[in-house]
Amino acid sequence: MSKRLHSKISKKMPIPIVNSIASWLLKKRFHQIELFLKYPAEVQEEVLQQLLEIAEDTEIGRKYEFQSIANYTTFRSRVPIVSYEDIQPIIERTRRGEQNLFWPTSIKWFAKSSGTTDAKSKFIPVSSESLEDCHYKSAKDLLCLYLNNNENSQLFLGKSLRLGGSKELYEDNGSFFGDLSAILIDNMPLWAEFSSTPSSKVSLMSEWESKLKAIIHESTQENVTSLAGVPSWMLVLLNQIIEETGKDHIFQVWENLEVYFHGGVNFNPYKEQYRKLFPRKNFRYYEIYNASEGFFAIQDRNNSDELLLMLDYGIFYEFIPMTDFGTDGQQAIPLWEVQIQTNYAIIITTNAGLWRYQIGDTVRFTSTDPYRIKVTGRTKHHINVFGEELIIENAEEALKRVCQKTGAEIKDYTAGPIFMKGTEKGAHEWIIEFRRPPEDTDYFIEMFDNALKALNSDYEAKRYNNITLKMPIVHVARQQLFYDWLKSKDKLGGQHKIPRLSNKRDYIEELLHMNK
Repeated sequence: MSKRLHSKISKKMPIPIVNSIASWLLKKRFHQIELFLKYPAEVQEEVLQQLLEIAEDTEIGRKYEFQSIANYTTFRSRVPIVSYEDIQPIIERTRRGEQNLFWPTSIKWFAKSSGTTDAKSKFIPVSSESLEDCHYKSAKDLLCLYLNNNENSQLFLGKSLRLGGSKELYEDNGSFFGDLSAILIDNMPLWAEFSSTPSSKVSLMSEWESKLKAIIHESTQENVTSLAGVPSWMLVLLNQIIEETGKDHIFQVWENLEVYFHGGVNFNPYKEQYRKLFPRKNFRYYEIYNASEGFFAIQDRNNSDELLLMLDYGIFYEFIPMTDFGTDGQQAIPLWEVQIQTNYAIIITTNAGLWRYQIGDTVRFTSTDPYRIKVTGRTKHHINVFGEELIIENAEEALKRVCQKTGAEIKDYTAGPIFMKGTEKGAHEWIIEFRRPPEDTDYFIEMFDNALKALNSDYEAKRYNNITLKMPIVHVARQQLFYDWLKSKDKLGGQHKIPRLSNKRDYIEELLHMNK
């Protein structure tokens, strides 16, 4: 549909009718979702066979003889699990113009991964199939599930404020690379473009602070009914809007705002701050789980902290129990063999040509009928120097509990180990930037330590009588420390995140130096 035709239709057709038609079209998708809810294993097996058939004449397909793979067992035994470093050479060949290496259709888009602050960049292939059948399909599904749960929604009477990455797209040897959000915006279908704010021109601005001002200028003039973006950066935007407009809360800026779609980082540390910005009990929060490699899961119920794994996006899932991950005996299992309350590393095979690829995330299943998950952290972002197995999920929940007890509010944090020296015991060292600091920091640290013990038996064992670990050391960060740290690395805005936990001291040493 052309923009001119869309404009004519919108002018002639009353907005409530547009809202009803959009809702009807999106809800039709719910019947397809019900199919994979009822037959999850069959749907996943079909996805795998389709991917193998489509790619059988690629270089990868010929190497592993996809044509003769008839079931999952053969696939698992024949195709190796890989990391980005394993496939980087073949990705670089594609970026230089070679095609049909790992996927048959032309690959000209590459999402420059910004999941960590590592200097080394990853270029994740994005195919036309992954754009249409995964990323854009998931956007419609998100709306479909939300509308199915909220029949009186007036979402389409206004616009969605999207807060994406802060990098433009760059051309290199005929291919393009940039933040995934920039690729999605550049290829956005008309229905999404007309229902979004700010404009694509502003959304693709590269300089974060100028972009923030432009977003505020454009979007405060619109009837915004939903928000979408990473909680940490959305909070920066919303607080600046409050400051510039002089309003008490966001509903005084956008009175029809009804839902915030969020993902990228754990929402728990920010929840109380958002409740102050959105002081309505019926305001909705909906979580998503996506990455440069694909869109994986969506919150499918109101007021839930579980995400429904989406099984028909051209992604085949496998899982490695974290107790075995990285060992010689690690073994991936298919979806239909997972168990609840076990921490797994995710392995994906996708319609962009990633074959048994480790994305670096960990999840825990809360249900297998249907398959619902919680994101628990990163395979590399944990602290296990002393056998304590501290994961991000533990840290987030402990901080949430302590903030509720002490009235503190946290903006950002990171932690790393203090290694043993001679007879000196080890410890965990934290840097926490508070929006509202606790009245008694020592009490905060004591309660935090107790919360970690209650949540993690391995941590508790290492802390028993200071046998291995001493009491955590917590530094209160100056205001804007983490913002300034990201700015120094040219990583402001959008998808960029603070690495929460590390087995090394690289991040914490840099931050301690800047905190002087």
